[in-house]
Amino acid sequence: MTRLLLPAVLLLCAQVASAQSFIHCARMIDGVELAVHENVTIEVRDNRIAAVHDGRHDATTVDLSESTCMPGLIDAHVHIVSQQSPNAFIDRFRLDPADYALGAVRYAERTLMAGFTTVRDLGSANNVSINVRDAINRGHIVGPRILTAGKSLATTGGHADPSNGVNDALTGDPGPKEGVVNGPADAAQGVRQRYKERADLIKITATGGVLSEATSGQNAQFTDEELNAIIRTAQDYGFKVAAHAHGTEGMKRAVAAGVDSIEHGTYMDLETMGLMKEMGTAFVPTIIAGKFVAEMAEIDGYFSETVRQKAREIGPVIQDTFARAYEEGVLIVFGTDSGVSPHGDNAKEFGYMVEAGMPEIEALTSAMMPGAMLLDRAAELGSIEAGKLADIIAVPGDPTSDISLMEQVHFVMKDGRIYKE
Repeated sequence: MTRLLLPAVLLLCAQVASAQSFIHCARMIDGVELAVHENVTIEVRDNRIAAVHDGRHDATTVDLSESTCMPGLIDAHVHIVSQQSPNAFIDRFRLDPADYALGAVRYAERTLMAGFTTVRDLGSANNVSINVRDAINRGHIVGPRILTAGKSLATTGGHADPSNGVNDALTGDPGPKEGVVNGPADAAQGVRQRYKERADLIKITATGGVLSEATSGQNAQFTDEELNAIIRTAQDYGFKVAAHAHGTEGMKRAVAAGVDSIEHGTYMDLETMGLMKEMGTAFVPTIIAGKFVAEMAEIDGYFSETVRQKAREIGPVIQDTFARAYEEGVLIVFGTDSGVSPHGDNAKEFGYMVEAGMPEIEALTSAMMPGAMLLDRAAELGSIEAGKLADIIAVPGDPTSDISLMEQVHFVMKDGRIYKE
C-alpha cells in the first residue's frame, strides 16, 4: 500500500493485520532516551509491544531496514472537525453538524497517515469531535486516537463565544451549555456540562484569540475566581485543563490557577516562564498555526479585517517565544493547532522547532513521552517499550539528520494494526 486508500479499504487492511509481527528497523527512536538505536526488531503481539530485540529477527514480517522507527506521534493540539478557509465563518451558518462530522472523516485519516496516532482535540461545537472520537474507537472510520475537550469554555465576548460577530437577531445569550461562563457558578456548570457530554478534558480561552471576530487577541478574559472554580471542578471530575493564551496577564492567571498546559503562549515573558517551571505547566507552542495565519493575512479577503490585523500581529511572534521558552527550560509538548493549518501537515512543526534552535532529537521526542504524560496516557503511549500499545511509525532515512523526513511517513501501525505500509 504505497498510496492513501479509501477509509473502508484501510479498515479492511487493518483488520487483517497479523496477531504477531516482527518489525525490523535500521534505526529506532524509542521515545525514552534522546538517542537513536541501530538495527533493532520490534516484536508485536496483538495490540501490544511484546519486546524489542537487538538485530534482525529470523521471523521478520515487516522489513524497514532502511527506515527509522518511532512510537506513534502525539499532537497535543488539533481541531479535527474543521479546517480554516476564507468561508470558515460563513460555514457555521451554512453547514449542519453532520457536514462537519463527514468532513472530519477525511481530516482524521490524513492525520493518522501523517504518523500521528493520538491527538488532543481542543475545541469543537455540537459535540462533533466526541462523535468522531467514538466512531474511530468503534472502528467505523479511520483516524488517530482522540482525546477531546468538546466545546471550549469562554466568557461573554471571549475567544470561544460562539455568538461573536453575528447580528443582533442571532446573538442571543449563550451560557454554560454553549460554553460561555460568567462568574464561578457558571464556570463550575460549564465543566460539569462537558462531563455530561463525555468530554475527556477541559479547554479554556484564557485570553483573546486570533480567529474570533473580537477586537483583542490578547486581553485577559477570566477572573481569578472563575479560573479557580474551573480548576477545582475539573479536578473533581478528573479533567486536565488546557488554556489557550496569547497575552501575558491572562496566561499568568491561568498558570497560577493550576492549568496543565498553555497553548500558543505568544507573549509569554520570563516571569511567566518561571511560574510555568515552578507549577510544572506544559507549553504547547503551535508555531505552524502562527506562520499559517500570518501568511494568509496577506491575501485580500481571506480573513475579515478584524481577524487580519490580529493574524499579522500575533502569528509571527510564536516561533521566537518558543525559542526563548526552550532556552529557559520550559516543558515543551508538541502541538500544531491543525485545523487552522491544513490537517496532515502536522510534521512541518518539527522543522519550525529545529529552525528555532531545538535539536532534532528533542523536537521529535516532544511528540512522544511528554505528550503521553500531558494526556495521562504514559502507561500505554509515547514510547516503544514492552507492554505499551503497538503504535509504531517509520520514515525513510534518519530524521535526526534531516528533520524534513518527518513529512514522509511511510509506515503507520496503530493499536497493533497496520494502516500504511
